[in-house]
Amino acid sequence: MALLLFFLLIVLVPSSNADWPPSPGYWPSSKFRSMSFYKGFRTLWGPQHQSLDQNALTIWLDRTTGSGFKSVRPFRSAFYLSNSEAHPGYHDEVDIEFLGTTFGKPYTLQTNVYIRGSGDGKIIGREMKFHLWFDPTKDFHHYAILWSPKEIIFLVDDVPIRRVPKKECCNISIKANVALWFNMGCLILGY
Repeated sequence: MALLLFFLLIVLVPSSNADWPPSPGYWPSSKFRSMSFYKGFRTLWGPQHQSLDQNALTIWLDRTTGSGFKSVRPFRSAFYLSNSEAHPGYHDEVDIEFLGTTFGKPYTLQTNVYIRGSGDGKIIGREMKFHLWFDPTKDFHHYAILWSPKEIIFLVDDVPIRRVPKKECCNISIKANVALWFNMGCLILGY
């Protein structure tokens, strides 16, 4: 049975400078405007698993392949950030990962912030896991990483789930990468 997972990714470009964490009742996504996919991104692999409609890109997954794309220029906020092309074997990474679930349990989402993520073995940063309060396969949701000079904030449907102050991360510029692939280990282990 093919695992079919749809994602809606709305590419956001800042229209104002937000240097503070959102307060209750504040919707960070209301401060951003959409950008055309072809204006800011290019497909890396799996174009047969992509469907573009206006400013929404749907990517899907089966048991053999998925899809991926990346930004044309570096950003300070995106779904997945890495500079591994510029620094192979010694890269930085900021991302959100879906680790799956086991029957009857909540889905697990993992956020990562790594500086010097590989190379000398002196990793700065860490991952954090969260149990989602909804089934992400049932409807579209918004996932965001807001990167300001003071902090990195991870949000799900405009709800902050993690804050990383500047003292724990550095000032780097990296490209946005989005990828969807099948990982049997996550399904078997139920991460």
